[in-house]
Amino acid sequence: MIGMLKVLFFMPFLFYSCYSDLKTRRVPNKLWSLMLAPGSFFIIYDIVSNGLSHIVHLGFSFVFIFVFVYILFFLNAFGGADAKLMMVISVIMPAFPVIDILGYTLPLQSIPPVDLFAFSVFGNAVILTVIVPIGLFIYNLIKEPMEILNKPWYMFLGYKTSVYDLQPGHIRLLEKYEESKNSIKTKFSRGGKKVDSDTIGELKNYAEKNLINEQIWVTPGLPFMIPITAGFLTAVVYGDLIFYVTSNYIVPFI
Repeated sequence: MIGMLKVLFFMPFLFYSCYSDLKTRRVPNKLWSLMLAPGSFFIIYDIVSNGLSHIVHLGFSFVFIFVFVYILFFLNAFGGADAKLMMVISVIMPAFPVIDILGYTLPLQSIPPVDLFAFSVFGNAVILTVIVPIGLFIYNLIKEPMEILNKPWYMFLGYKTSVYDLQPGHIRLLEKYEESKNSIKTKFSRGGKKVDSDTIGELKNYAEKNLINEQIWVTPGLPFMIPITAGFLTAVVYGDLIFYVTSNYIVPFI
């Protein structure tokens, strides 16, 4: 019962963080204090119910996740809001919630030997991000099938749109556009240039002069809050995807 209550408690905060991250690429800092204040009920309940063993597990969970996300943040591989959410999860849900519902026990797969729920959420989130390039490829294959002969790797990274449909936002250009006398050279941009008003004006000017094609490649910026939320739900319902794949498809062949 307490496991289900924890999951229901987290859902509105996770959904709001996804909405805020999609819209502004920011999540308000006050959200984490709003989570921790009522979430402290679960922390106290678990300590009273399980005593010292839970305190040790909670401490290990928080310290491990704190160090892990701090390193990722330091390497610019993780956002501050993402790191704070993972730390909140690590203290409120240091272990997998076990939920009995409709004759099933969740998670459906075995809990990993090292029961760190937040770390499993992160691992699931990383795996689930693979869905994005696959989805982009399928979309492009339907809309621009001939591009597979031209720039097939682009099909996994972005999509084509008209320069006249561009709006300042969170998409980035997949290519750099460099002037060279009477032509424009294009070059793959690994990080992608942010689309702002100046960039849009420049691209429209190139298109009107027939220096570039009206249809250009852009890449969407997917906030990691969405994979984290998907990873959270996957961990609750199914379990740890990395542990499942490793124990069932890798270890047997070693």
